[in-house]
Amino acid sequence: MFHEFPPPPRAAEFSELIKTRLEEVKSSGGTRETVTVDWNEQPLHSEVIDLPLDGLYFNPSTHRVRAQRSHDPARDDALDRDPWSAESQDYLRFLLQAEPANPNRRDPDFDKLKESLQQFGQTDPGLVTHHGILVNGNTRAAALREIGARSMRVGVLPASFTWSDINAVELSLQLRKDHRRDYSYLNRLLAMEEQAALGRTPEAIAKEFRIRPATYHQERWILSTIRELIDRSKSGGGVALRLVDFEDDQEKLKELHRLYEKLQGVERDQAEILKETRLTAILLGFSKTDVRHIDEEFLQQEYLLKAMPPDLVAVAQGSEPESVSIPGLGVSVPTGTSGVAAARALNDHILRATAAVRKADGELGEGGQAGAQAIVDSAKEAFNQAIDAAGRDARVRKRKQLAPARLAEACADIDQCVVDLVQARTSRTLDEEAFDEAVLKLRESLRKLAHQAGRGMPSPGDGVSWLIEATAVEGSR
Repeated sequence: MFHEFPPPPRAAEFSELIKTRLEEVKSSGGTRETVTVDWNEQPLHSEVIDLPLDGLYFNPSTHRVRAQRSHDPARDDALDRDPWSAESQDYLRFLLQAEPANPNRRDPDFDKLKESLQQFGQTDPGLVTHHGILVNGNTRAAALREIGARSMRVGVLPASFTWSDINAVELSLQLRKDHRRDYSYLNRLLAMEEQAALGRTPEAIAKEFRIRPATYHQERWILSTIRELIDRSKSGGGVALRLVDFEDDQEKLKELHRLYEKLQGVERDQAEILKETRLTAILLGFSKTDVRHIDEEFLQQEYLLKAMPPDLVAVAQGSEPESVSIPGLGVSVPTGTSGVAAARALNDHILRATAAVRKADGELGEGGQAGAQAIVDSAKEAFNQAIDAAGRDARVRKRKQLAPARLAEACADIDQCVVDLVQARTSRTLDEEAFDEAVLKLRESLRKLAHQAGRGMPSPGDGVSWLIEATAVEGSR
């Protein structure tokens, strides 16, 4: 959600500088550069001026690094308290040049932007408030500072703009199709959430983000699920997962939502167990193709239960289903089965251990960190064995079903051939010689199929028996 931040230090002084520069541009009589933004579905043209880089502030409310701020909770809290301090501005600069999924690494795209600015200069103007807060161009400002630039070309928004207006303008600029660097996945989800908090309808938000309403609801479900996981990962020591920990899981979470929605209407408990199990695998870093093996068959065959060590089995089996009290009756009823409770308890156990492992400041001490790492390693090994077993069985099932599937496809082709034959005969366009030659090939193929189908089947079914008899009769002629 957006913040109503106070004006930065020396805001009035910088505002006077902006007014002076704007007056100079207007009175110069030359060609005036403007930057156009969408405002209330109308174009707003802002005058472009040169401003000193050392007087501009990174926007603490920018959608560009909204999720990445969770990388360091202490610095994030400090940024909320005093967004204009040197420490807070330095944290924003650090996030702007970092990889969205792993802020500990520098983003190659940032270095490409820096090289482009160094070689060609600033081609597009940024956008600032009348106090010098960057609304658009935060990343460019960070890159310009690194190459030693002294000033930046920026358009200036009207002094009447509120923080709500500023966020809306930034969002409209970032969602233009020609924008060179998209928001990271989680920052898009947070921007959608912010728009919903402002009272906008799902249809309007979907239109602005250029997605279908169904996709919008899917994205909101994913963000809600991530927030729930973060809350469940909290332990007594204040350790918890961060939004940025889920930056690379977009496709896995979308596939989970589709499967969950499909199963929920048929068997809610199975859908919940599958959801918890897949979320655990996603958290442990398994690939999209590995996670796909966790399906209804995976649960039915109990692959994970067979692979889990006793300590993890004890965690799962020691849980009780959650219950809810019925008002006025004084009766509590369970909200799910013991299977749901077991899957949830196991996920919670691994969530807290993973959060502890990813806590990099050593707050838990070597013993706590080692214990959490042992839990994660044990869980990962169990999931690896279970997924491997499920994958092997799936490949076996696929091989068993391959021949029947091929024959079913051939039947569909023959059915279509009947239609094509009737149409060709009606229009007198049938090539009879080519058709006769194709039928002879079919006869030979059926003979080969009958020969192989009759081998190793002491009690063939009706279909195979017919095939063998038909080709035998044909062969005796």
